[in-house]
Amino acid sequence: GGRGRGGRGEGRGEGRGEGRGGRGRGGRGEDRGAGGESRFGGSDGGTSSAPDTTRSRRGGPKASKTRSQYDKKRTPLRVGNNRRGPGGGAGRRRGTLKKKDRSREKEARAERAIVRNTVSLPDGPMSVGALADLLDEKPIAIIKFLMTDLGVMAAITQNLDHDTCVAVVEGFGKYVGDEDDDYLDDDDEDEDEDDTALDLGFAWDEDEEEDLVPRDPVVTIMGHVDHGKTSLLDAIRNTRVVSGEAGGITQHIGAYQVKHQDSSITFIDTPGHAAFSDMRARGANITDIVILVVAADDGVKQQTSDSIACARQAGVPIVVAINKCDLDTADVARVKSDLTSYDVLTEDLGGDVLFSEVSAKEGTGLDELLSKVMLQAEIQDLKANPDRDAQGTVIEARVERGLGTVATALISRGTLKVGDSFVAGETSGRVRALIASDGKTRMKEAGPSTPVGIVGFGEGVPCAGDMVVVAEDEQTARELAAARQRIAREKLSSSYQSGLMDSVAAVFSGTGQKERREMCVVVKADVQGSAEALSRALTDLVLENDEVIVNVKVLVSDVGDITKTDVAIASVTPDTVILAFNCAATMAAMEDARVLNVPIGYYDIVYDAIESVESRMQEVLSPTPEGEYVGAAIVQEVFNIGGTGNIAGSKCQDGFLKKGSNVRVMRGDKILVESKIRTLRNFKAEVDQISAGDECGIGLTDYEDFQVGDIIESYVE
Repeated sequence: GGRGRGGRGEGRGEGRGEGRGGRGRGGRGEDRGAGGESRFGGSDGGTSSAPDTTRSRRGGPKASKTRSQYDKKRTPLRVGNNRRGPGGGAGRRRGTLKKKDRSREKEARAERAIVRNTVSLPDGPMSVGALADLLDEKPIAIIKFLMTDLGVMAAITQNLDHDTCVAVVEGFGKYVGDEDDDYLDDDDEDEDEDDTALDLGFAWDEDEEEDLVPRDPVVTIMGHVDHGKTSLLDAIRNTRVVSGEAGGITQHIGAYQVKHQDSSITFIDTPGHAAFSDMRARGANITDIVILVVAADDGVKQQTSDSIACARQAGVPIVVAINKCDLDTADVARVKSDLTSYDVLTEDLGGDVLFSEVSAKEGTGLDELLSKVMLQAEIQDLKANPDRDAQGTVIEARVERGLGTVATALISRGTLKVGDSFVAGETSGRVRALIASDGKTRMKEAGPSTPVGIVGFGEGVPCAGDMVVVAEDEQTARELAAARQRIAREKLSSSYQSGLMDSVAAVFSGTGQKERREMCVVVKADVQGSAEALSRALTDLVLENDEVIVNVKVLVSDVGDITKTDVAIASVTPDTVILAFNCAATMAAMEDARVLNVPIGYYDIVYDAIESVESRMQEVLSPTPEGEYVGAAIVQEVFNIGGTGNIAGSKCQDGFLKKGSNVRVMRGDKILVESKIRTLRNFKAEVDQISAGDECGIGLTDYEDFQVGDIIESYVE
């Protein structure tokens, strides 16, 4: 044992050595003991005597170290048997500090989790209850998810289409199996044509055959502007609607009901102007038959072809009405020939399209036209179930004093009654009154194919084209409307972020180097459809040159009179214009607009509103200084005058230039700056005015970067 540390050292060395030897590890104990001796001055051997010692820190003799002990290899920190060779590590695996690669294990666990959470959906529709059983969830959880996250109203017994089922499965954190790939590939075209519950906002369920009864046909009148659509409808109804339209053109979509041979026909009149393409599309989507009105003296035009495309996309038959046949310039044969280029073949040319020659002014051919419409309706065998909750489509919406929001809707099936709770798009309410198509008669209920004005909306105005669905109660309707508003905000935010990223990417890629300018407008109209159409037309307006792109940004698009809130919104952004289409402004709003210098334009014809915005866009593209144009000069030389700066040696080309007048410097088509003439000299004399043909030196306020060839235009207030 080690005796190098006196009594305590000896006892410790012997204790460790003998203790380990007593447990069957004497050899190792001797080695450790020898190590202890070496550490405190002992020799290499376990039995060697201790050398000269001094007093240790603990009072015992301290051993002096030899050189051989310094040269001895240090004992490794890793615990092991210190054996080298093939048999040294056979008993146990040596540890490592390197991190193991567990990516394969993680992928395997993820794949097993996907397999566990994968469900297989059937080929056809699936009820809410069956989907809940498949997902092992309660039906009320599925219904709540449909309402709050997807904005779809459905009962436990109603069927959901495949796309909606996939959205529900993914919403609950599960995966859809690949077994339906063939189904999806085979039925892609059918899915494109059929609206899903996500599009409609409710689960569509088919009615039983025994519950269906015949219903009246819904007919939409379409055609080019000023071809006599509204005049034809006036002749059928014996009214004078067209006389009340500004400019003699229809700018609203209207629904009317007339009697013919003890049967009712619902007519929908659509605008023909290009700005109202969305209205025409909606009219085609909710109709059974389209009457295509073509003027005999004008032939097929752009909106005529658009109407044909809308009818074909909606899959509804066309009945051609060739109007204005009483005119001397009428050419019916040419109209039929023009229609053949759009694959519209009338009966006399071997086709299956019914046609009639009419004159709205003289009232001839109307009975024949209506008879052919009823014949087409009998071929289609139109039926609906009136004994169920009502469903319909918003045709138009407006705000009326004393009534609030009034929406003109066409009931497609079921019966809408006073007191029913309903949801329409992102709005909801309770039916307080039903107004007939004449605008005066109050109704207690409205059945299929009936146009009716609905009074009783809460906050907001529904959009034209929204589906009206009766809900279980008013609370459910409000919750569903709130969920749809949240979903719409999320979509708008997502689209804004996407557009922002695209613009940033374009700037960094070098493709968006043109300067972008915006003209802001606030649109207020009498009805929702007109506000939507005008906003869409203004958004599509773009003006540009080599340096600048100008487009229109619609800040607000709403219905009703102009209020103080609208003026406040317009005052935030400079040069914002308020467009009032067939509506007025309150006295308070007019006073605020005068104080804040916000211009308000009143229009009753869509052409005028669009043209006024285009003229203002031209001002934004090429702004003109204040005042009247009086003359221009071309820069011929640039002189640097010490203490004065650069002076443009110019020659007046036309008119005159006046000292202190407003000017703008043009370099090609680009406007460099707007400034004022600070100094004007003829030779060395300071003058107040330079006329055409004279040379001069021009100095501008806060601008000196002249180049030969620049044009300086002068404007005098």
